[in-house]
Amino acid sequence: MKIITICGSLKFIEEMKYYSEKLEFEGNCVLSVIYPTKDKNLYTDEEINMLKIGHNKRIDISDAIFVINKNGYIGESVKNEIKYAKERDKEILYLEN
Repeated sequence: MKIITICGSLKFIEEMKYYSEKLEFEGNCVLSVIYPTKDKNLYTDEEINMLKIGHNKRIDISDAIFVINKNGYIGESVKNEIKYAKERDKEILYLEN
């Protein structure tokens, strides 16, 4: 069993949910993103920073990250998450090659 954190653009929320469940059914422990409850423009800088800190903590305790890179898309935030994971020698798994 691996602990895997899901990373990806929130425009792929449905894919994140699908692969979170799929990876769980394959015997992994999956840590996912916090799903937004309001428009992204309504979050304060402090709230956005807290979400980033929490996500990095999930990466810290994971064995790997699973990147939802649908159609090859990887945004800046996810690029930073990949870099963060690589700096901590985490396995990087991708939805698409």
